[in-house]
Amino acid sequence: MKLLVIEDDMDLRRQLVTALNDSGYAVEEAEDGEEGLYLGNEFPYDLAVVDIGLPKLSGVEVIRGWRKNDINFPVIILTARGDWQDKVEGLEAGADDYLVKPFHIEELMARLNALLRRAAGHAKPMLEFGPLKLDSSGRNVYLNETSVKLTSYEYRTLEYLMLNAGKVISKSELTEHLYHQDFDRDSNVLEVFIRRLRQKLDPDQSLQPIATVRGLGYRFELPAGAVNNA
Repeated sequence: MKLLVIEDDMDLRRQLVTALNDSGYAVEEAEDGEEGLYLGNEFPYDLAVVDIGLPKLSGVEVIRGWRKNDINFPVIILTARGDWQDKVEGLEAGADDYLVKPFHIEELMARLNALLRRAAGHAKPMLEFGPLKLDSSGRNVYLNETSVKLTSYEYRTLEYLMLNAGKVISKSELTEHLYHQDFDRDSNVLEVFIRRLRQKLDPDQSLQPIATVRGLGYRFELPAGAVNNA
């Protein structure tokens, strides 16, 4: 998942970015509302964390600008303690949830994971497709109840495909949503991740969960009757 953090407090912004990176998210950051509005309008994100009290443009103005342009990724706003007006104004502008400062990183993680699942049409943290399960809260993958060891990039790739099960995801969309801007975007690198996922999830090639759609990209799919969406 690719996230955007807009926060003018440098220490808090670094703390958020570090924690999100350590949890396997690709994160980009902005220190004021003007830059944040531009990034959200120009690049694809899965979720944004936006402070309300930003320089140049307020967080509310940023969210209103995105929604006016039909930018609909989920948004969590950060507000100061006791400023209930900010919460109301932010939610009315189009934010999906809020956190009051100071907050625990664990709570932010839980809230953004819930929003990401709901945005993809899943209410539960466990995504189940026949014998394959992905626990987004613990970031674990199981095949026939046996844990599957994945690298961070392998997990990100699989999670994005499973959250968008049945949809054709292009290579460019995968790289945009999964990796930082300075990541090596050679399509051969992504093909390596897909090949390794297939080897780990389907060693005997009986399940075939990831299909290649020639000229278009990849699609997560399982045979009819084997799918049990969470």
